[in-house]
Amino acid sequence: MKAGNADVAFTNASPARQKDMDFGPPYLLIELGYLVPAASTMTSSADIDQKGRRIGVAAGSTSESTLSRDLKNAEVVRAATNQNGAELVAAGAIDAFATNKATLFELAERVPGLKVLPDQWGEERHSIGIPKGREQGLPVIEAFTRDAIAQGLVKAAMDRAGLRGARTAQ
Repeated sequence: MKAGNADVAFTNASPARQKDMDFGPPYLLIELGYLVPAASTMTSSADIDQKGRRIGVAAGSTSESTLSRDLKNAEVVRAATNQNGAELVAAGAIDAFATNKATLFELAERVPGLKVLPDQWGEERHSIGIPKGREQGLPVIEAFTRDAIAQGLVKAAMDRAGLRGARTAQ
């Protein structure tokens, strides 16, 4: 998008991306949560921000920037990848790993002994983005997004993909 090699992106409309793109309305909302050991005493997001807790995030992710700012007591630990974060939780090197729940549920299936906490600490808002300077395309993107949601296309795609921890935007 920055180089002008793409006309649209279907992505998380994060504050960092909003510097380079303009976004239409959200079509998909994905909960942000935590992956913990199955036997963990942590039962909700309220249990995370405690002294001595180590919370993993993917290096350079939106979760890193948000939790580095929001967690006041727990230490934020950067993992190379989401998979690496799950492995660190399983090994006991960190207490929890944070990202979107769609990813967390996949990680919990691949790495034995882990579970996703039931609540959320935020959400990703996925939208169609276009490069800055092409604002004239936003009405088309807005209409397309409205129609895709109304026709059930987003819900059908979520169901086909088995996406969990997500819902269609209204």
